[in-house]
Amino acid sequence: MNQPRNRPLAVGPLRAFEAVARRLSFSGAAEELFLTQSAVSRQIRSLEEELGATLFLRGTRHVELTPDGKLLQSAVESILDRLDGTVRQIRSTRGRRVVNVTTFASFASLWLIPRLEAFQRAHPDMDIRVSAHDQLVDLEDSEVDIALRYATPGRGVPPTAQRMFGEMLTPVVNPWVAAQAAEGQGPALREAADLRHFTLAEEDDQRPSGLFLSWRRWLALHGAPDLQPRRWMYLNFTYQQIQAAVSGQAVALARLPLIYEALERGELVEPFGRGGRTDCPTVYWLMLSRHGRSRPEVVEFARWIGEQAALTRRAIGEPDPPMDERSG
Repeated sequence: MNQPRNRPLAVGPLRAFEAVARRLSFSGAAEELFLTQSAVSRQIRSLEEELGATLFLRGTRHVELTPDGKLLQSAVESILDRLDGTVRQIRSTRGRRVVNVTTFASFASLWLIPRLEAFQRAHPDMDIRVSAHDQLVDLEDSEVDIALRYATPGRGVPPTAQRMFGEMLTPVVNPWVAAQAAEGQGPALREAADLRHFTLAEEDDQRPSGLFLSWRRWLALHGAPDLQPRRWMYLNFTYQQIQAAVSGQAVALARLPLIYEALERGELVEPFGRGGRTDCPTVYWLMLSRHGRSRPEVVEFARWIGEQAALTRRAIGEPDPPMDERSG
């Protein structure tokens, strides 16, 4: 019986394998890797010989992964992702300074990106890379320096996290819609019960945190638990709800820390004034990776984020947190 080989695999054949497995095409992989198709085939054959397993079923017009191939693909994808991330990190430290930030899409669109221009003017030698999606990223991944997240205290929040500001919800509408209601040229919009005449933009989120952001919670707190609006508009992201409100299509239950500047500019109005504002237990957090804390540019960007967070707290009327809650 043959003894299993213990020597490590070469990276070149693994990269060729990943490209073929992802595209299910030897010619497509060759084009992507700037190799000939025969060179890619040789690398795959050498990898199969090294493993003692067949990785692809090769047909006349198609390529299919074998069970062993699927198993290897799941491991290789994550390995190459981390390797490429580390290489980019090393290259960035030898050239321009780069800070890698991960956050959720609506926070990036409504809060972070509008503020970045001011930071970039003050730090022209520093590049900010923003990865915006709603999947949590491992904070100790070599490519992540800072995470800006949204969670209730104690739920997956490390002790080193810095509290930026809390959540506050408020109904908002297009100013023209509010003016029509005030002048009697449209349905009234003076109390919660009046919302039955309007379309309500609702976040289509089944997670526990989504319940805190729902119209149902707000309506129950404002004496209209059974209210049915003219229609519901279900949207995936907060910024989509804000777009619906700005365009006059719906009343949105907005996150005040993310839209108070739109209120100041007159792009949106609060039909119920400050009386429509409702607190929420969720909190916005700033988290630094372990390796990020040792890089001056990351510390500088985190300090600036903290300053911007303090401005947001003042704008929404929230006091500064106690010192033991600001950072770990």
